[in-house]
Formats: sequence, structure tokens, C-alpha cells
Amino acid sequence: MKILVTGGSGFIGTNVVEHYVRQGWDVLNIDVKRPKYVEAERYWHACDITDFEALRYVVLDFQPDYIIHLAARTDLEGTTVEDYQANTMGVKNILKVAAQLPALKKILITSSMLVCHTGYQPKDQFDYAPTTRYGESKVITEQYVWQSLPTCDWAILRPTSMWGPWFGIPYRNFFDMVKAGLYFHIGHRSCTKTYGYIENAVYQIHQLLMTPTTDSANKVFYLGDSPAIFIEEWANQIAAELGRRVPCVPFWLVRLAALCGDVLVKMGLRFPMTSFRLKNMTTDNIIDLRNTEAIAPNPPVDRVTGIRRTLAWMEQQG
Repeated sequence: MKILVTGGSGFIGTNVVEHYVRQGWDVLNIDVKRPKYVEAERYWHACDITDFEALRYVVLDFQPDYIIHLAARTDLEGTTVEDYQANTMGVKNILKVAAQLPALKKILITSSMLVCHTGYQPKDQFDYAPTTRYGESKVITEQYVWQSLPTCDWAILRPTSMWGPWFGIPYRNFFDMVKAGLYFHIGHRSCTKTYGYIENAVYQIHQLLMTPTTDSANKVFYLGDSPAIFIEEWANQIAAELGRRVPCVPFWLVRLAALCGDVLVKMGLRFPMTSFRLKNMTTDNIIDLRNTEAIAPNPPVDRVTGIRRTLAWMEQQG
């Protein structure tokens, strides 16, 4: 089988490419960035998905049986939706090219859980409530898919907070802080969130790719682990593997630091704690994964094993 992965040099993409290479598939990664490790460069073609003609040439030459569209700008630094052309123009281009592949079996389009803000429970797959320009750009991603329905089978993926080997900001920072003894519990205000270990996410992606998803009322699938993670427990589990204990700092003190951070950010300075971040760190965000679990009911890696594999990978990376 031939599989095209856009954004295969990113965190999720790196793990997806690794998976299909191990399975013996013919893999092509198109990305503007080089892969994260040298061995993956043989599967990589430098291509900007906002350049339609370049994208068209590469994809039609490869003639994939399946497409996993992961390429995107994922940071929250953009000030306008136009800053996220990879998410808006990019999905338009990939769908236009996919329409020229009569043998294409399925395409998965990656969106984001941030089409709804933290703590918001969408009523259905068309209920959006973004609070960031990035989230708005992913709403446009989904809306364009619905406006330009692929002729093959398709589904929309909404990854939750992913962690594991090859991750970066912000969840790599979480592990780094626990490892360095710099992480602390915020009083007793810890929250519960739906996170996803990357190997489980790859398993979910593969199951969704291989399983028909033809019901138009069920086209959106979140990627994540169940049950949701109580962050204090997760931090304690990471610390235990490192032979550490996580200290606790009074909430009022962290709140004061966040207010100071707000002032410094307005002055153009970076600070690790702001009111926005504090709210995010103390707000529950539990995602309904039943749609995904119906198709991918047996994630292969438990949390403690995932922690151990992640720490081992971090040790290898230095």
C-alpha cells in the first residue's frame, strides 16, 4: 500500500511515518521541514502544501492509496487567521489534489480539539467555540472539508494533547520540568484533562484509516486516552519513575506570579506563568472519546509504560 503523510516531519507525523515504514508500506512524507531523524529522510520530499502546483505534481506522481493530512501550523502565536495559511489554504489544496486520485481509498484530515476552547463540550460535530486564531483556522479547515466532500471515504481527526517520543513544546517542557525538579503542584487546584500517548494515537489513526467511516453523522474523531488524566497524578507518576517527589506551592502565590507575568508579557518579555496559562492549568478538559473507542477499543500502551518509554527516549536524545 502507498500512503502519503503530509506534515510527516512533525511530532505526530514522525510517529505515523515510523509506524507505516515498520509495517512495510510505501511511505511518502511531504513537509517543508526535514524529518526529525536522518533515517527518515529517504521518505521525505520537501513541499509546501500552500503551493498547489508543487503539491499536485508530487502527489499525482506518487499516486497514494491513502492520505493522512497532518501538515499545519500549530502554535498559538499568530495574530490573524491569515497567519495560518497552512491550515486553511493547505487543506483546500490537498482536497483539490485528492479529487484527482480516482483510486484513493481514504483520506484523514487533521483538525484540533481547539476548535472548542478548554472546558467546552460541543453539542455536535458542527458546534465550534474557538478562542484562538489557531482554533479559528482549524474551524475553517473542517468547514472546507464539509464544503468540498471527498469522493472517497474520509474522516476528521481532532488530536487532544499528545505526548511521547518526538514531542516538543509544551508537553516536552512538562516532562523536562518534572525531571529537573522545577515542576510543582498548584495548591489543590489540579485539573483533569484528556491527553493522548502518541503510540495510542497512531493506533487510533490506523484503525480509523482501515475502518469505513461512512456515516455522515459521525465523521469527527478525537485522538486521546481514556480515562482522562488527573494532572497531579500524572506528574507524580513521572516523578516516581525519576525517583523524585513533586512539591506543592500555595495557589495564591502562583496567582501572584501569573499577574506579574501578565505585566511582563505586555512589556514584550517572556515569563513562564501568566493568567492565561494558570487558567488552562486549573481547568478540566474531558473529551468524549466514544466515537473513537468504538473503532479503536484497545490502545496498546498504558500510561506508566508510556512514561517509561518517553523518559527513555529523552535520555537517548540527551
